[in-house]
Amino acid sequence: MSEQKQMLADAVIRLFRDAGDISSRAEREGFSSALWNQVEELGLPLVLVPEDRGGVGGDWEDVLAVLHPVGYYGIPLPIGEAMLASRLATDAGFDLPAGVSTVAAEIQGQLSRSADGYVFSGTLKRVPWGRDAQSVAAVLEFEGRPHLLLLLLPSAAASVHAAHNLSGEPRDDLYFEAAAVQAAPVASADAADVHERCALLRVAQITGALEAALHRSIDYAKERKQFGRAIGQFQAVQQQLALFGSDAAAVACAARAACQAAARGPASFQIAAAKLRANQAIGLATGTAHQVHAAIGFTHEYALRHATQRLWSWRSEFGNDRYWAERLGAAVAARGAENFWADLTERDDAAA
Repeated sequence: MSEQKQMLADAVIRLFRDAGDISSRAEREGFSSALWNQVEELGLPLVLVPEDRGGVGGDWEDVLAVLHPVGYYGIPLPIGEAMLASRLATDAGFDLPAGVSTVAAEIQGQLSRSADGYVFSGTLKRVPWGRDAQSVAAVLEFEGRPHLLLLLLPSAAASVHAAHNLSGEPRDDLYFEAAAVQAAPVASADAADVHERCALLRVAQITGALEAALHRSIDYAKERKQFGRAIGQFQAVQQQLALFGSDAAAVACAARAACQAAARGPASFQIAAAKLRANQAIGLATGTAHQVHAAIGFTHEYALRHATQRLWSWRSEFGNDRYWAERLGAAVAARGAENFWADLTERDDAAA
């Protein structure tokens, strides 16, 4: 990690480590405006925005440096979504929206021209923190080209159907009826497949949540005693934690490779591989964590639950195991068996 990325990661860790029990408080009180103001003061939503447009000028490795601690500390804010939404808006030539920004990967509806610009009627599905957002970015095909839509909230032409994922994070459906929107054709790598980039955001968060669950499990195994000694001294427990640790390390490597590839340009293969590897690790990781903790790990007040419930939720968001396995299989089959090894090593060489 470069010195600049390390400084960014250290600043984010200090902010979230000192934020207190944000997850449980957010469940009681909802969106934390005070913490979001601190996030904005640190410039985190602008990490992917070029410096000449008022941003930080970072890349996807910087995104990983930010979202790893977001996942580790269970911060219930759309920080990754705001990063991507701001980059999309910048690429489309829009002014950076004020307030909380988020992104929608699932969009159904119709864009049409009006005397004043564009209007949109349709639905944005499962929008992260849609109820708290002041703007939502989405990409929709229009006149044969992908167009970025920037929808402002609240609006008389919009309504919100509140919903949550398994961990209680808002995943709202937004309905629009002839809503005035900003729209522009886009051709950037980020806009080419918003779904992929959202999946990469989740992979980055998963690395942090896996590490948090692992650290808590190791610490608890040192404290909890059975038959007169700590359970961490039993070989069977040590073996399971070792497997957990190797899976967490593999996901971290896959996430870094995918972010390096995304910083260079299109990274469909690497993102698919990283999301699939992360998804596959979650089953073993969460199972081991809760076996080590036993019943206490499932209690509402205990910190482990905040990590594992998010992991279970994120596993299915933006593509489950089958979805990404089929994407990878189709890509390999299209190239043919004779090209598989050469294609794979070429990607490794580029990352190096």
